[in-house]
Amino acid sequence: MASELCKTISVARLEKHKNLFLNYRNLHHFPLELLKDEGLQYLERLYMKRNSLTTLPENLAQKLPNLVELYLHSNNIVVVPEAIGSLAKLQCLDLSDNTLEIVCPEIGRLRALRHLRLANNQLQFLPPEVGDLKELQTLDISSNRLLTLPERLHLCLSLQYLTVDRNRLWCVPRHLCQLPSLNELSMAGNRLAFLPLDCVGFSGSPSKEERRFCSTNDGGRNGQPHAKDLGRSRELQYVYVDNNVHLKGLPSYLYNKVIGCNGCGAPIQVSEVKLLSFSSGQLTVFLPTEVKSIGTEEDRVLPLQELAMRNLYHTHHRLWKDLNFLSPISLPRSLLELLHCPLGHCHRCSEPMFTIVYPKLFPLRETPMAGLHQGRTTVSFVAYCCSTQCLQTFDLLS
Repeated sequence: MASELCKTISVARLEKHKNLFLNYRNLHHFPLELLKDEGLQYLERLYMKRNSLTTLPENLAQKLPNLVELYLHSNNIVVVPEAIGSLAKLQCLDLSDNTLEIVCPEIGRLRALRHLRLANNQLQFLPPEVGDLKELQTLDISSNRLLTLPERLHLCLSLQYLTVDRNRLWCVPRHLCQLPSLNELSMAGNRLAFLPLDCVGFSGSPSKEERRFCSTNDGGRNGQPHAKDLGRSRELQYVYVDNNVHLKGLPSYLYNKVIGCNGCGAPIQVSEVKLLSFSSGQLTVFLPTEVKSIGTEEDRVLPLQELAMRNLYHTHHRLWKDLNFLSPISLPRSLLELLHCPLGHCHRCSEPMFTIVYPKLFPLRETPMAGLHQGRTTVSFVAYCCSTQCLQTFDLLS
């Protein structure tokens, strides 16, 4: 077997092969022949799936500098060395079905990476440097032990397919609403109690600062950034949240998407985390923990904190637009960050909300996904309004 392996690698070196298949070779160590002398300088695709590798060599990038695709599916790799960040041309990295416990921060140096697959490992967190992968289109981190997702994930502006099935997620960062290219989001089999309220959204090709504060189209009112939640995204078409038994409601603007929510809303006791909730009949909807109070139709005056935050938000964005600089008022950094990404926006008028919402329930709507399920789910759509006036006039069909 060893002689056959050496012969295969030698032929690849002499004939300057771009593809090398070393699948099902029962390899326990990375072949030294691959790292001999100058290595395989012409190699672009290396397939080593279903072996027994436990680690990768530190000089991998030095010996295989032109790698574009690296497939290490189904091995026993626990840690990927920092040196992997030097594979400057790498576009596809598959480390699914290993025993990974740590993804090193150097993963963020793979600026050409388009597809990253880390499914079926033992990851408990992802480094924030994943947000540096500007060309990333596919991220599969299903079947791990993730409790949270890095907030900087929303900086992956090319991300189209995000799969986080079968983890331990309780919530989703609101910043994910800002992913401009996201087409498919799959978060089935987690512990989600709610999906993000709407966030500030962007479209077109704005500058870096414009992308953070305002839209290039006429989605806003009076020059303000337009509200955008997961459902308002033009690119997003598929949302799968099946088998999240804690999930009792969906944001209202998801009603026109392809939705998979079978097995959600089952009656259980939520004892581990106490969540703000409101009830309508037999249905209880859990709201994000950032919500401090729930408004009712009898409320006529908003809390002073809410009024102050809304006014500050509009002042901040108006002055920035008119005077064209980033910080027209002196505010603590934490407060500035809050103004950039409010708790949500009113589904009726797009008014920003910071501490209080007025929820309104709608029955589950038929979607193209409904025909694939045998039974009905108890999940309903939930709209969030900024005032009693919007609450009374909001209609899902409008």
